[in-house]
Amino acid sequence: MADTDALSDHALELLDINCTFHAKENPGQRYTAVADTTLRIRAGEFVSVVGPTGCGKSTLLNVAAGLLAPSSGAVKVFGQPLAGINTRAGYMFQSDALMPWRSARDNVRVGLQYRGVPDGDAVAQAEAWLARVGLAGFGDRYPHQLSGGMRKRAALAQTLVLDPDIILMDEPFSALDVQTRQLMENEVLALWASKKKAVLFITHDLDEAIAMSDRVVVLSAGPATRPIGEFVIDLPRPRDVAEVRTHPRFVELHTQIWNVLRDEVLKGYAQQLKKAA
Repeated sequence: MADTDALSDHALELLDINCTFHAKENPGQRYTAVADTTLRIRAGEFVSVVGPTGCGKSTLLNVAAGLLAPSSGAVKVFGQPLAGINTRAGYMFQSDALMPWRSARDNVRVGLQYRGVPDGDAVAQAEAWLARVGLAGFGDRYPHQLSGGMRKRAALAQTLVLDPDIILMDEPFSALDVQTRQLMENEVLALWASKKKAVLFITHDLDEAIAMSDRVVVLSAGPATRPIGEFVIDLPRPRDVAEVRTHPRFVELHTQIWNVLRDEVLKGYAQQLKKAA
């Protein structure tokens, strides 16, 4: 695997992806969620994808994780075709995947258990990761005993304890208050900087995308969403997500990206209204 990695600059490649589904209300009718989409992420690169609500961002993430096979196109992981689940990726969902009957420690170590790591080592690694995300001393707490931000920290530790080469994140902080969200964003950036994994980050928040990323990809409104813009984020690192918003280059980039995104958001909003009518 190391030889293959050395030959590939890209950790993840989505190549000419199309995803078509049968409509729930009318099984004979087909719906194309994603069309003709190519997206490449280099090893160590942090890439965010933004687009209107319901445009297909999460569909692309599920394809990258191997949870959804595209109707056509190919997925490559470090240069190798993906068949089945992407075992080199960790997935942090929009709603945390903590099991309510397990303590924070046991939630974090569950993936290690499935990999056959001895219990003693799994507990030690879980405790170490809980400490890294600011939850030292909270290993015995159950999810209902943790705040929303603390549950997100536990979910982050649950993802990163497996040391994935690719990290997939689906709007993981959207339900948090602004202050907690910024703390979590900075923690993710600090952890990413120490490990430099490839990150594919889905968000509807343009400020968040710019503050965290090396590159921002804009998707069109659905159906048949596709990339319509790509922007290199040349802000200096390390970054504080609150402070970087006052940087003149941040404001310039925000204006450039919003000029591309605005019309698509309006289209997506109009489509949501039409469905609700």
